[in-house]
Amino acid sequence: MEPFDFVNRANAEYIDQLYQQYQRDPRSLDPAWLAFFAGFEAGYARTPRQPVASSGAASLKSSDGNGSPAPADDSQTGDFTTGIYDLVHSYRELGHFIAHLDPLGHDRPSHPLLELSEFGLSTEDFNRRVVTGGFAGAFDGTLRDLIEKLRLTYCRTFGVEFLDIPDKAQRDWLIHKIEPIYNKPQFTRDEQCGILQQLIAAEEFERFLGTRFVGQKRFSLEGAEALIPLLNQLIDGGSPLGVEEVVLGMAHRGRLNVLAHVLNKPYEVILSEFEGTIKTEDSEGDGDVKYHLGYTNERPMPKGGKVHLLLCPNPSHLELVNPVMQGIVRSKQTYLKDHARNRVVPITIHGEAAFTGQGIVPETLGLSELPGYRTGGTIHVIVNNQVGFTASPKQTRFTPYATDVARMIQAPIFHVNGDDPEAVVWAAKLAIGFREQFKVDVMIDLWCYRKHGHNETDEASFTQPVMYREIGGHKSTRQLYAERLIAQGIVTEAEVEQMKQGVLGRLNNAAALAKEHRPRQRNVSLGPIWKGMTRATHLSDWSAKTSVTRDVLKHIATATSTLPADFTVHPKLTKLVQGRKQMVETGKGIDWGCAEMLAVGSLLMEGHAVRITGQDVERGTFSHRHDILNDFKDGKRYVPLAHLTHDQAHITITNTMLSELAVLGFEFGFTIADPKSLVIWEAQFGDFVNGAQPIIDQFVVAAESKWQLMSGLTINLPHGYEGQGPEHSSAYLERFLALCAEDNIQIVVPTTSGNYFHALRRQICRRFRKPLVNFMPKSLLRFEPSSSTIEELTEGAFHLVIDDPAGLDRNEVRRLLLCTGKVYYTLKAAIEKSGGRGDVAVVRVEQLYPFPQKELQAVIAKYRRVEEVGWVQEEPQNRGAWTFMEPRLRQMLPDTAVVLNYHGREAAASPATGSYKMHQIEEQEFVAHALDVAPQDVPRKGPTTAKQQTAVDG
Repeated sequence: MEPFDFVNRANAEYIDQLYQQYQRDPRSLDPAWLAFFAGFEAGYARTPRQPVASSGAASLKSSDGNGSPAPADDSQTGDFTTGIYDLVHSYRELGHFIAHLDPLGHDRPSHPLLELSEFGLSTEDFNRRVVTGGFAGAFDGTLRDLIEKLRLTYCRTFGVEFLDIPDKAQRDWLIHKIEPIYNKPQFTRDEQCGILQQLIAAEEFERFLGTRFVGQKRFSLEGAEALIPLLNQLIDGGSPLGVEEVVLGMAHRGRLNVLAHVLNKPYEVILSEFEGTIKTEDSEGDGDVKYHLGYTNERPMPKGGKVHLLLCPNPSHLELVNPVMQGIVRSKQTYLKDHARNRVVPITIHGEAAFTGQGIVPETLGLSELPGYRTGGTIHVIVNNQVGFTASPKQTRFTPYATDVARMIQAPIFHVNGDDPEAVVWAAKLAIGFREQFKVDVMIDLWCYRKHGHNETDEASFTQPVMYREIGGHKSTRQLYAERLIAQGIVTEAEVEQMKQGVLGRLNNAAALAKEHRPRQRNVSLGPIWKGMTRATHLSDWSAKTSVTRDVLKHIATATSTLPADFTVHPKLTKLVQGRKQMVETGKGIDWGCAEMLAVGSLLMEGHAVRITGQDVERGTFSHRHDILNDFKDGKRYVPLAHLTHDQAHITITNTMLSELAVLGFEFGFTIADPKSLVIWEAQFGDFVNGAQPIIDQFVVAAESKWQLMSGLTINLPHGYEGQGPEHSSAYLERFLALCAEDNIQIVVPTTSGNYFHALRRQICRRFRKPLVNFMPKSLLRFEPSSSTIEELTEGAFHLVIDDPAGLDRNEVRRLLLCTGKVYYTLKAAIEKSGGRGDVAVVRVEQLYPFPQKELQAVIAKYRRVEEVGWVQEEPQNRGAWTFMEPRLRQMLPDTAVVLNYHGREAAASPATGSYKMHQIEEQEFVAHALDVAPQDVPRKGPTTAKQQTAVDG
C-alpha cells in the first residue's frame, strides 16, 4: 500500500468528521489521530514561498522608508492572503524568540523564520491592505499595521508558547484573551500602586536583612522581586474563581520574602529566627534552617472571604518537594470532595537550573494527567535568574528555555520580563484563569537576575564577571517601576518615599519585638483532619487492637467473591476468587493475598479510605493480589473491594508510571495531609526502592524530626533471596536500619500472613502515625507454612517476636538461632530433614525497629542453658540486619559465656550472586554452619521453588 492511499474519496468525509471532533475535544481521539491533526495544524504551510519582490525582516522598516502602496483591488490575492495567515501563525508560534525578556538586555533581535521572505512578502507590501488574517478575530489595516500589532502582542516583554497545545479550545482561549488587547491590559491606579507597594516591601525587606545580619545566609530574592506580586495575583485572582486553599512548594531562593509578603508570616518571627530567640511550640525534634521551614496561614481576600495558604517545608535537595506537594493537594481535594479540583490549587516555584537538571521535575510532570495523580493543574513559576550557583545556562542545558522540559505535557508557557511588573501580573491573571478553566498545568518563566551570589557570602564575579558588572549598574525592578509610574503621573516621589518609610517602620518595630518578646514559632498545620492525633515516643503505647470479628471477615470474603452476573472472570482466576472465600469459611490456609484483602476490607468497612499504588499493584508483581479484575470477554474492570457495603470508605488501587522517586514522594505527601487513610506504596521489587532514596532520606525518615510532620505511609518492599540475581533479591534492609533513630519509622519483616494483616491494621488503629517499611516476602505469598488461621486474625495482634513453635524442651536447647524473614523456613526445613533437633531453637524477630528489646529479652531468658546465640540471615554480612543486631544482642546476652555468632553469606560488594547454582551453594553453606551439619544435609529447595516464582521483571 502506498503512503496516504487511505486518503481516498471514501475516507475523506470520515477524516473531515474526525478533524471536527479533534477541534471540539482532542482527547476523545485515538492518540495516532491526535498526533496527526496536531502535526497538521502546527506544520501547516511552513514551506517558504518565493517573495513577490525584495525580501526583508518582518519589521516596520521598508527598503526606502516608505512602503509602496498597492492597488486596492490587488491587495487580497491568493498568495498574499495565504502569506498573511502564515505570518500571523508564525508570530503566534515564534514571536517569543524575539521578545524582550531579559532584564539585562541580552535578547535575540530577529528570527530567520519571521523574515518576510518566509511568507512570500516583502517591504513593498507594507502598505497593502489586510482585512483578515485571523488576528484578534478580525483585522482591517495595512500589513505594516498588522506586523506592529503582532510584535506588540507577541514580542514585547511577554512571550507566549502555546501552539503545540493539542486542544483547540485551549489555544483559542489564549488567543481571545491576548490578541484583542495586544497582550497588555490596562491597570487601575490602585492596582499599580499595589504592585509598587509589594515591590518596595520585597526590596526593603532584603536590604534590611542584609544590613542587620551581615554574612548570614538568606538566599535573597533581589533581582526577582516581581515574584511577590506574581504569587499574590495568583492567590487573589483565584479566590473569585472558587479557590479556597493554595499549596505552595519552593526551594530556598526568596523563600523568606515569600513567607513575609505572600503568607504574611510576621516580620518579628522571621527576624527572631536570625537572632536565635525563637520559641517553638514543641521541644521535640531537631528542627531545620529558617529557609527550609514551612508555614500555614489564612489570608483575607480583597473581595471578601479567606484563602488558606500552605508553604510546604522543603530540604535543600532542590525540586524534591514537587511530588510531595502534589500528594498533599490530591489528599486535600479528596478530603474536601473537590472532584472538580477547583478549591485546592498547587503552585510550585522552581529555579531554572534545577528545573532543567533535576530528574524529579519530568517525573512529577509525568504524573500530572494520570487518573490516580491528577490535581487539576499546577501553576509552575520558574524564577529564571540565568545562573545556577556558578554555572551559566549554556553549561546546564542546550535548549533555548529552561521551560523546554515542560513541553512534554504540552502546557502553555508564558515567558515574562521580571522588570515589567505589570506584564508579570498579567501573566499570573492568565495562568490562574487558564488553570481554573481547563484544569491543566501552566508555566510562567520569570526572567530576572540574581543580585548577589548563590548566597550572601558568595562572590559571583569570580565566575560571571561580565554579568555582575551589568547587574551592578542595573536599576532595581522597584526603581524602574517607580520611575515609570512617576513619569506617567500615577504617583509622586513623595508617595513612593512614604511607602518605603512605612515598610522600614514595620521592620524596625518587628526587630525590637523579636528581641524583647521572643515570638513563638508555629508548626505547619495540615488541617482539622489531624485533630485527636498525638506524637509518639519510646514511652508511648505502640500496641493496638487490630483483631476483627469472624463475621466481618466472612462478609468481606463473600462480598469480594460475589461478582456481577454479566462479569466473566478470567478462567485462571476463578479458583483464586473462590479460594479466598473458602479460606475464610474453613478458617485455614489464609495466604498473604487473602490476608491483605481482609485487612483492607475491614478498614474500608470501618470508614477508613485505602489507597494502594505502585508498579503493577492491581494484579501484584507476583500475581498474588488481583484486587482489580478485568472481564475476560470485554475487558471492563471490577473492583470487588469497592462493593462491600453501601456506606464503606473509598478504595483506590492504581498502577503507576515506572517511577519510584516521584510516586513515593506523592504518596508521602498524601499521608501527611490525611492520617485517616491507609496509604500503601509497593515497589515492583524491593531492590528498586533505591531510586526513591532522596524521598526516604529527606522526608520519610526525617520529616517528623525536622518539621513535626507525621506520616502513616506504608512501604511494601518485596525482599528475599531466591537466586534471581543482584537486582531482584534485596530491598536494602541495612540502609533503612541505618536511618532508624528517635522512633522515626517502623521496620517489620513478617513471616506469616496473619502478622502482615495486623501490621497493616496497626497503621490506622493507633492515635499516632509513623511510616512503616514492610519487607514483605515473595516466595512466601502462597507458601502454606506461612499462611494463617482465622483465629490469628480474630484473636491475635501483631507479634514483635515469635518464639520457636516446635514445643521444645527449652532446657535442652544449646543453640538459639535468631533470624528475620523467610530464612526461618529454610532453617526449619533443614532441621526437619535432619530428623529434628532438640538442641536448636529458631526465634523470629518480626519487627526490627523500634527494636523490641523487652520482648526479645523475655524470649531469650526462657532458654537458660543456651551456649550459643546465632544470628542467621540470607544477606551478605555487610548487608541485612547483622550490623544493626550485633551490638544490641551483645548488650542483651545474659551471660558473657554465651557465644554470639554470625551465620550468613560473606561480605560482598553486590547484594547477591547472579548464578542460581551459586545461590544454592551459598545457602546450603550458611545454613549448615548455623545448624552445625554438613552442607549436603541441607535441602536445596525450601519456600523458593520455581513454581512459586511468578515475578515479571519490569
